[in-house]
Amino acid sequence: MELEVKRKQEKLDAFARLLSVMEDLRAGCPWDQKQTWESLRHLTIEEVYELGDAILDNDQDEVKKEIGDIFLHLVFYSKIGEEKGHFDVADVLNAICEKLIFRHPHIYGDVQVKDEEEVKSNWEKLKLKEGKKSVLEGVPKSLPAMVKAQRIQEKARGVGFDWDNDSQVWDKVVEELNEFKSACDTMNDQEQMSELGDVLFSIINFARFKNLNPEEALERTNKKFISRFQYLETCITRDGKNWEDMNLTEMDVYWNEAKKLGL
Repeated sequence: MELEVKRKQEKLDAFARLLSVMEDLRAGCPWDQKQTWESLRHLTIEEVYELGDAILDNDQDEVKKEIGDIFLHLVFYSKIGEEKGHFDVADVLNAICEKLIFRHPHIYGDVQVKDEEEVKSNWEKLKLKEGKKSVLEGVPKSLPAMVKAQRIQEKARGVGFDWDNDSQVWDKVVEELNEFKSACDTMNDQEQMSELGDVLFSIINFARFKNLNPEEALERTNKKFISRFQYLETCITRDGKNWEDMNLTEMDVYWNEAKKLGL
């Protein structure tokens, strides 16, 4: 118990130190003084993607570093909010605590839940009680399309708008694939684009039913392709060959070598 208290105090001290450093930077560094919410926005998005890369690479040191970068940005936004007279970091933290307490009545109240799905369902219903007109309001407009589709589906499921089982979802995938193939046999680009969107949406939906993250799956495939393709480039250069003189069968020899090497 004494060790837990000590560690908690160390965490509080570390957070206080970050707040103090932020004060110093804002007061004395020309670059930090110039920053606004708008100027930091794209940098924050970049930091979140870097954290995502570190997680996929299972690089613990890099994960720690990127979490620190994001902490800095959150404190930075709060500091600017304080200077504008809107809120400070205490307001931010108290607000999220209040929201979490309200949305977890099974922890802070007498509500009983049987599993994770019921927690999610209650969460979306409680958000409507907070004044939101739609369960989809919380989906950011600027999210990448694949992530946005997944979040839309999750939120709709939270209020009961969902298929009963994954076989129904797979039937929908097949249906959409057939409609896309039919559209591709026409010259109507808009129809093809629409049907392609339906295919992707339905596949993302099926992945959700199988508890698979489609964004993570695709990014892992991206990394795998890059690794194998770069191996192929290295081998072609090493063997003194030229791309234009090779056919796909010859390239596949190097590609299969990369697969055997676990790339």
